[in-house]
Amino acid sequence: MAIKRILIANRGEIALRIHRAAHEMGIETVAVHSTADADAMHVRLADHAVCIGPPAAKDSYLNVAAIISAAEITHADAIHPGYGFLSENAKFAEIVEAHDIIWIGPKPEHIRTMGDKVEAKRTAGALGLPLVPGSDGAVSEIEEAKRIAADVGYPVIIKAASGGGGRGMKVCNGPEDLETLMQQAGTEAKAAFGDATVYIEKYLGNPRHIEFQIFGDGNGNAIHLGERDCSLQRRHQKVLEEAPSPVISAAERDRMGGIVASAMADMGYRGAGTIEFLWENGEFYFIEMNTRLQVEHPVTEAITGVDLVREQIRIADGKALSVKQEEIEFKGHAIECRINAEDPFTFAPSPGLVKGYHAAGGMHVRVDSGLYAGYKIPPYYDSMIAKLIVYGRTREGCIMRLKRALQEMVIEGPKTSIPLHQRLLNQPDFLSGDYTIKWLEEWLAKDA
Repeated sequence: MAIKRILIANRGEIALRIHRAAHEMGIETVAVHSTADADAMHVRLADHAVCIGPPAAKDSYLNVAAIISAAEITHADAIHPGYGFLSENAKFAEIVEAHDIIWIGPKPEHIRTMGDKVEAKRTAGALGLPLVPGSDGAVSEIEEAKRIAADVGYPVIIKAASGGGGRGMKVCNGPEDLETLMQQAGTEAKAAFGDATVYIEKYLGNPRHIEFQIFGDGNGNAIHLGERDCSLQRRHQKVLEEAPSPVISAAERDRMGGIVASAMADMGYRGAGTIEFLWENGEFYFIEMNTRLQVEHPVTEAITGVDLVREQIRIADGKALSVKQEEIEFKGHAIECRINAEDPFTFAPSPGLVKGYHAAGGMHVRVDSGLYAGYKIPPYYDSMIAKLIVYGRTREGCIMRLKRALQEMVIEGPKTSIPLHQRLLNQPDFLSGDYTIKWLEEWLAKDA
């Protein structure tokens, strides 16, 4: 059955991104929205729109019953969850499929497996992915924890089995602090995710965050679309991403890409996914898998020419992968700046009226955003309001084009993170590509 109408179970720039891909395929869209998003751009452009609740996400974008009802009354064939909200909720995926609606995403069992960090690590190891040394699974007894920590060597990191975003994570430098930090990590994890389960890994001192984009057809075929470097982070949140990584060679890309694609083929994985690694001293270490589209997917699109959202829709519709591995060429360099409505120095949120707006333009400049003059940025959701993606034949050319594009970008009214990106692009360490996951926070601390 060909998909004719997609309900987009999300908001903001990703909802608009999905709408655009669908319309280019001749598919109608249904926008669901909270009362706070009634004037959002994707709601204005969609073929149909349904209000599903008040501003709080739990009453709207996380309201499964309201989303399913909206799909039924608008006769949507499929649901695309975007990222965040319900995109990695296996139960929601199962409910969608139980209502004979196509789920544009991975199989629910794969979402569930990879959503549990302990099970994900176990599965990744069985599939042949390189792991960070540590516990084979959950750790609850302090004596077992001490033995594991002694085996892998301090410092170690205690991590929540569920969730992410830095919550339920504690670095331990010696056995005398292990019991206290395990209890703290478990308490934080329970409060944040409803699950106190923790596990232990070797703490890598100063790695980079490298992730591989993969695609599977669900029938044992899978490809990779290269890596992205997402090392520039603040409080475990990505700020700027680039592809390819400045430190990964073509040979390393082919080797690791082949490993991850083979693993996903063996798994029978369906749709888009990202395998995330820490990289240090030439070695990759699996940390997690995201069973969804990533915020930073446009940089991969820029260097491969593959429309990842279109590919998601095609695969959900039962079609084969549109490209073979040998047909994918990695050309040039792309960088994405996440632009947030926040103070660029204090990082305090800055919602409110957009008095003026002008998107950067020109050759190889892309802006993913639902902003327009007169739009009111609501205070209830994530602060990201735009993504500026720039492509160049070389990394140096890409950076120069990005500097120019940032100068052109105008968002009047709220404070934004544009000045932060402008400062960042002038730093020698960034220009040389010599940075790790700790670099940005250390630079911000020195620059404060």
